[in-house]
Amino acid sequence: MPDIRPARVSGALVLNATYEPLCVVSVRRATILVLTSKAVCVADGDGILHSAMNELPVPSVVRLTRYVRVPYRTHIGLSRRGIFARDGWRCAYCRGPAETIDHVMPRSRGGRHAWENVVAACARCNHTKGDKTPAELGWRLHASPIAPKGVAWRVLGHRTPDPRWADWLDLPIDGVAQAA
Repeated sequence: MPDIRPARVSGALVLNATYEPLCVVSVRRATILVLTSKAVCVADGDGILHSAMNELPVPSVVRLTRYVRVPYRTHIGLSRRGIFARDGWRCAYCRGPAETIDHVMPRSRGGRHAWENVVAACARCNHTKGDKTPAELGWRLHASPIAPKGVAWRVLGHRTPDPRWADWLDLPIDGVAQAA
């Protein structure tokens, strides 16, 4: 029986020919791009991939050999996981562990479903707040909800970046993508 172990790194960063970050693909897809000469490996990951004839380091960052024109996307899609990642998995009201999302201005009162109106919340605070505003309860938000910005958010979304990608994604020193 062959020894099949899942790779610790689940993806590889793909750079355009100009070293602009494009997306994250699976290690398998990155390897195929390198083997078909559509990309070159810029940074190796952990481990080595073996075939019957060759050995290839696991790619962590690959650069395409030809330039790909990609329309610039300024809007980052709103998602539940993105909200939790932006707020650090903490309740916006009490800073406890977040498990739900809450609309600061309730939708029943005209609040929009947008980055600027949605926060992570614990079940207790969400239930207590109901369809009221934080001002009506005398509560305050620990941080104003804003839409995330930056290359890392456009490329990664809510995913945790590999520290080896920091040079191409302009990540902070600690390697965690920030909302601002």
